[in-house]
Amino acid sequence: MPTGHHLRVGIFVFDDAEELDVVGPYEVLSAWSLLSDLRPEVVTFSLDGSGIRCAKGLRIVPDVGLDGLGPVHVLVYPGGAGTRRLLRDSEHLEWVRTMRASTPLMTSVCTGSLVYAAAGLLSGRPATTHWSAFDELAVLDPSVLADTETRFVDDGDVVTSAGVSAGIDMALHLVARLESVDAARAVRREIQYDPEPPV
Repeated sequence: MPTGHHLRVGIFVFDDAEELDVVGPYEVLSAWSLLSDLRPEVVTFSLDGSGIRCAKGLRIVPDVGLDGLGPVHVLVYPGGAGTRRLLRDSEHLEWVRTMRASTPLMTSVCTGSLVYAAAGLLSGRPATTHWSAFDELAVLDPSVLADTETRFVDDGDVVTSAGVSAGIDMALHLVARLESVDAARAVRREIQYDPEPPV
């Protein structure tokens, strides 16, 4: 990340985005903003600034639209049923490529990686997605090195995560990467996230 600049994270929201894909990373990154001396700014945005309806009915009023977003250091692109419409939208894919050119770190949650693949961002690179979407990923770009095992894949300037709750793990990884492991541990404690799945 650039030094000497205010760190800004933009979370893209759209109709039929999966709720936890959005609010999981938002919770982590907003808690980080409150705890960290870096004071990162976390903003939500939709294409036109209008409110959106997530996949299960949660309505979100974003902070801004594209026109008011300005530069961000990190883009978080969630998944959900709405990605299938967006990955067929050539104008939207061109916007994703434009963001890639100006954004140091592009991240996705769940099927957000399908949009990145459709835009050509994942060609020849390791990436992950929701467990049920790997066939779609392969069709969109057969050169993607699909990782079906990990919760997230950090490939430098692009970080993808697996389905839904994996966005929380990815966001904690971003905190560790952008500040420190200790900062990520403090955030994890703040949000009391310490999963122990049943065997």
